[in-house]
Amino acid sequence: MTSDLVVRVAAQISTVTRAELSFAKAELTEKGRRGGFGAGLSGRPAALAIYGFQILVVVTLDLLWLAVLAVAVSVFSVAGIAALFGRRQLQAVGSPMPQEALTSLNQDVDVVRTAAREGRTS
Repeated sequence: MTSDLVVRVAAQISTVTRAELSFAKAELTEKGRRGGFGAGLSGRPAALAIYGFQILVVVTLDLLWLAVLAVAVSVFSVAGIAALFGRRQLQAVGSPMPQEALTSLNQDVDVVRTAAREGRTS
């Protein structure tokens, strides 16, 4: 009887562990995808800002300075909007730790501890 109980407990622990690991993997995958998207959006504003500075250099050399200045302002506006959007995406990701999976794992541990204290077998 004791050997059957040990086998059942080992199988259940193995099943719960696999389930928790797959849950954590799924959560980290989602956070990584969202974080990568936000980081990509954060890189674009830097490129746009460099482009904007190049346009400002052209403003000093060109007679059509008002038209080129308008383009430069537009480029900087797009860069600012992209930077804000990228920042918002990165903040939405939050902590890279799989919080939901850790909470679920802690609940599983509490159930096992409670069952062990009460002497339950199932």
